[in-house]
Amino acid sequence: MNAEEIATWVRHAAELVSADADRLTRLDAAIGDGDHGHNLDRGFRAAVEALPDDPTTPAKVLIAAGRAIVSKTGGASGPLYGTALRRAGKVLGAAEEVDAAALGTALQAALEGVQDLGKAVEGDKTMVDALAPAVAAYDAALAEGSGLAACVRAAADAAAKGADGTVPMRARKGRASYLGARSEGHLDPGASSTALLLRALADVAGEE
Repeated sequence: MNAEEIATWVRHAAELVSADADRLTRLDAAIGDGDHGHNLDRGFRAAVEALPDDPTTPAKVLIAAGRAIVSKTGGASGPLYGTALRRAGKVLGAAEEVDAAALGTALQAALEGVQDLGKAVEGDKTMVDALAPAVAAYDAALAEGSGLAACVRAAADAAAKGADGTVPMRARKGRASYLGARSEGHLDPGASSTALLLRALADVAGEE
């Protein structure tokens, strides 16, 4: 994937987030602040506006998008998603093209950035419950010799499954953790939006 294709992913992700903002906000209203979808929508709109006019590297696209998301997204999601994108961008360096191995490294860096900042692990009922299995599935597909598009599709499928798996969990991080047992039975909004972003990436990667 080149810089323009990564920019296309940011635009497509923004479209999916905007279309799903009300649902994400309803999910957050059940166990959080009730603003996740609309905050993330605002952040990704800003990310699209911040995209370079003539991007030269995927890293520059991701870092610009990440900075905009941190700046314009309220709550915890801005720093988390912004950190994920910036960490992914930094690990890609000056490369003009991202192959399957490099994208896997970027996804791992994104996960590490989220965990460094939020201190969450799988089972805490957070976006990590979608992102961690996505990275694992990507790496497994890559190890089996799959190409980039197939690896991303595996990651997107695992993220969706991981997000669904948060429903019975009791939250151990964030505002939802204050609810104790009452956080059980609800889909985590951060995991859901993470799955959405990976689905957007799979859509774009599949068009190569």
